[in-house]
Amino acid sequence: MTTGLALAKQVRDGEVNATELVQSALDRVAQNNPGLNAVTSTRGIEALAEAAVLEDHGQPFLGVPLLIKGLGQSLAGSPNTGGSKLLADSVSSETDFFVQQLQAAGFIIIGQTNVPEFGFKNITDSQLYGPAHNAWNRSYSPGGSSGGSAASVASGMVPIAAASDGGGSIRIPASFSGLVGLKPTRGRVPVGPGDWRSWQGAAINFALTQSVDDTAALLDAMQTVQPAAVFQVPLNQRGFLKTVADAKPLRVAFSTTSPVGTPVSDDAVQAVNEAAEFLAQHGYDVVEAHPDLDGIALMHSYYIMNEAETTAMLDDLAFGLGRPVQKNEVEPLTWALGETGRHLSAAQYSKSLGLWDQASYTMAQFQAQYPLYLTPTTADSAPRVDDPLISATNLDKIKAIDSFSPANQQQLIYDQWLPALTRSPFTQQANLTGQPAISLPTHMTAAGMPLGVQLTALKGQEALLLQTAKLFELENQFHLLH
Repeated sequence: MTTGLALAKQVRDGEVNATELVQSALDRVAQNNPGLNAVTSTRGIEALAEAAVLEDHGQPFLGVPLLIKGLGQSLAGSPNTGGSKLLADSVSSETDFFVQQLQAAGFIIIGQTNVPEFGFKNITDSQLYGPAHNAWNRSYSPGGSSGGSAASVASGMVPIAAASDGGGSIRIPASFSGLVGLKPTRGRVPVGPGDWRSWQGAAINFALTQSVDDTAALLDAMQTVQPAAVFQVPLNQRGFLKTVADAKPLRVAFSTTSPVGTPVSDDAVQAVNEAAEFLAQHGYDVVEAHPDLDGIALMHSYYIMNEAETTAMLDDLAFGLGRPVQKNEVEPLTWALGETGRHLSAAQYSKSLGLWDQASYTMAQFQAQYPLYLTPTTADSAPRVDDPLISATNLDKIKAIDSFSPANQQQLIYDQWLPALTRSPFTQQANLTGQPAISLPTHMTAAGMPLGVQLTALKGQEALLLQTAKLFELENQFHLLH
């Protein structure tokens, strides 16, 4: 697959025009999507019209076709379903600031990608659109919640697809689909005007790619400081792409221990050990160590946020509809989260966010000693598409969430998510602390499925992640499908 930067250069040099690039991408979607179910809508007429009048103002991704995520990335006139049957006919009335910045970077948006309802899962299986499939093996999930974006990039439909990450939703599908997946520092990229603190800052928009240079150039194009933004991070004045090849040996801590005490596969352990050995061979000081954090308490605090935010979301939807949302209009997990959130106190919510801040302090101390922290991205490779990652017993309980006490509701939310969390226990902490983290496609299982390793750094230090990622890439450590 040609990188986004290379395609933009071809447009700029007159080797191809943007209309041809867009039409070619639309053709690939038409050819590949029936088997992957990665793309839920296209805007071919509009995209071709935009490509025809595109002018060169030095945009880094001039004329490059792009798919945006079908959740939290609004483009005026395009579907705004959030993967929910409740919003099947909803259309965005405005283009948000993140998508505006993508367009300013030169991208031509050709459609939207598949997501689980409201992004709550690490697989993509919404009742509205049906499951997305992994480009490596269609019997497996591409991950979630940016699963459609992952499958579209891994299959070669587009070189870059926009994505978002509220608990690993960029990095998990990157691991399951063999891609580069960066979650930037909280406050790095544009937010608003409708939502300024998505999931209290845990969720952030960015993208999935097959190239470290594309990732770095996109971060250059998207980084911003917004006066109205709740969270801000200083601009990287030198530029991420200009310094991407400047890797220098650092101290690296590595761990293969699940933060929540769940099993970790031999493949995930092997992937980290291989990556640690690779870094040691290149002069990095690699030490086995992990931060002193209570991962289970942090996950409970994360779920409290999910519960409260879902209650608020359902109330907002009810206001817009002019009537209450009915139980059968959303999927069981969404309803269960909303009902559980109705019994939370303000004190519980405040304490949960305070725990995030304490974790951020602990990580700041830990990463002052170890500028890079290496773990598996996911504890195993992708689950099968037909694996719901919830037991039948817990699903029945979730459907009857109203009959449980508030404390038992909260425990049930944890229990029902545990099979899914067991697959991906390493990603959520960076969302809570606001740190940047990246998944790299460095490992293949004996079954021929990709599995990534994750690097985390201090806030604002994406350059360290990208420089180290580039070292892996230059030394041919990546496993890519296209």
